[in-house]
Amino acid sequence: MTNYTKLLIIGSGPAGYTAGIYAGRAGLKPILLEGLQPGGQLTITTEVENFPGFPDSVDANELMDNMRKQSERFGTQILPNIVTKVDLSSRPFHITLDDGNEWTADCLVIATGASAKYLGLSDEQKYMGRGVSACATCDGFFYRKKVVAVVGGGDTACEEASYLAGLASKVYLIVRKPFLRASKIMQERVFNNEKIEVLFETNTLGLYGENGVEGAHLVFRKGESDERKYDLPIDGFFLAIGHHPNSELFSPWLKTNEEGYIMTEGDSPRTNVPGVFAAGDVADPHYRQAVIAAASGAKAAMEAEKYLAQ
Repeated sequence: MTNYTKLLIIGSGPAGYTAGIYAGRAGLKPILLEGLQPGGQLTITTEVENFPGFPDSVDANELMDNMRKQSERFGTQILPNIVTKVDLSSRPFHITLDDGNEWTADCLVIATGASAKYLGLSDEQKYMGRGVSACATCDGFFYRKKVVAVVGGGDTACEEASYLAGLASKVYLIVRKPFLRASKIMQERVFNNEKIEVLFETNTLGLYGENGVEGAHLVFRKGESDERKYDLPIDGFFLAIGHHPNSELFSPWLKTNEEGYIMTEGDSPRTNVPGVFAAGDVADPHYRQAVIAAASGAKAAMEAEKYLAQ
C-alpha cells in the first residue's frame, strides 16, 4: 500500500520530535517515523541536567516522551516503523517501510541521528546508564570527584578525558595502541594534565560491579610474551571511539563527508537535494547535544514549510 504526505520526518530524537512540533504547528500534518530507537540516543542515559528549562534536571525518557506528546498535540502522526529503502531520484520521494508499506512525500526531514561505536563487550549494555556512557558532556557531572576511564586514542577521546579531568578526581585514558592518534595540541593537553594517566597498549576485557560499574578487567600488551591482566577500580567507563552517522540509506543521493555525516549548506539544514533537509546528529559531527539537535529540527521544519509554500 502506498500512502502520501507533504512532509515525512525520519527519526525520533530531539531533532525529529522538534521538527514534528514546528511542522505540526505550521499545519503541515507531517508523518514521523520513529525507527529502531524511539526517543533517540538520549534514552540510553538517565538524568539530563543541561537541557534549558529544567533547573533540577529531568529524566531523559520523560523529556523525550514529552517532546513526542507535544509533536502529536500539533497534529504529527507518529508511526513505529523503520525505513528499509529510499528513492530520492524522482518526485515525490519514495520511502519503503519494514512492514511493506510505502510512502511518497514532497519533502523529507532526515533526523536519523548517529550511533556511538562500542567495543562489543556484553558488559557495555549490562551497565549502560549505570556507569557506562558514550557522552562525557552529557554524563560527566555525575562523576564529580570520582575515578573514571575513557577508551580511545583520537581527538574525541582526548577531549572527553580533558573535560572529565575538570570534574573527576582521576581519569585513565585506555589506549589500544602504543601512541595517541589525536592532534598534537590535544596530546599535549592530555600529557600536561596531572589528573590524566594514559594506559598505552591496553585493551578492555570486561567490566564488573554489583549495582553499577566498580571496575574494568584490562589486559596490557595482549598476545605478547609480557601480557599482563589486571583489574582497575573505576566508577565510570566512557566510550570515545567515535560515532557512526545513520546515513547509509541516503548516501547514494546526499553528499556526505568522509565519516558519513550528511553535508548541509552553510548554517542551514538544506542538503544537495532540494526538498530534503538533515537535522540533528546525522549532520553534526561536532556537538552532538540534545539542545542543538532540537534547534536544528526546528530549522529543518521551518525550511520545509518555506519549500512547500514555494
